[in-house]
Amino acid sequence: MKRGHTTRKNKEEFSAAAKVLLYFFTFADLIPRPFESKTRYTNRLFSGKIDTSTIRLCYKVMERLEEKGWLKVSKDPKDKRKNLYVLTEQGRLEALFIKAQMHTQTDWDGKWRIVFFDIPEDARAERNKLRYLLKTNGFKQLQKSVFINPYPFNKEAVEYLKQTELVKYIRIFRVDEPDDEEMLKKMFDIK
Repeated sequence: MKRGHTTRKNKEEFSAAAKVLLYFFTFADLIPRPFESKTRYTNRLFSGKIDTSTIRLCYKVMERLEEKGWLKVSKDPKDKRKNLYVLTEQGRLEALFIKAQMHTQTDWDGKWRIVFFDIPEDARAERNKLRYLLKTNGFKQLQKSVFINPYPFNKEAVEYLKQTELVKYIRIFRVDEPDDEEMLKKMFDIK
């Protein structure tokens, strides 16, 4: 298999991993509580509409999240028979990154968002992650480290940039009148 090639199985695992991370991220922020077992957790995650293959996939994903250091399992201090599943700090950042990729387009306000960045070479992985985040949020590349979009970042993307401290390498401008607005409107299919 070619590097970077995604199979159906890999896509299913990523989708399940994203659901698991988002589920933990949401509940970790709103209602931190223990889950009695993997089965009960899986039933909650998939609203009770699951089959055994989905349960196995969820268990496998949870084990991988533990291996990556994104999910921590410990005993509930109040009841040693129950497990407590908690996102680690790294897991919270990954969940935030997944939420940051969910672009929600609003009505255009007539302004353009331009992102400039200069991330050091020793942080290449973070730079590539930023480019990916910009593209998934609808930004288009004008130059190597300059991206533009008529719509703003979602709040999770801004929070991710703050938490990873990438924000110190980035400048975001809101522009009213760019020099070739008609070309930009065509690029984004704006009438």
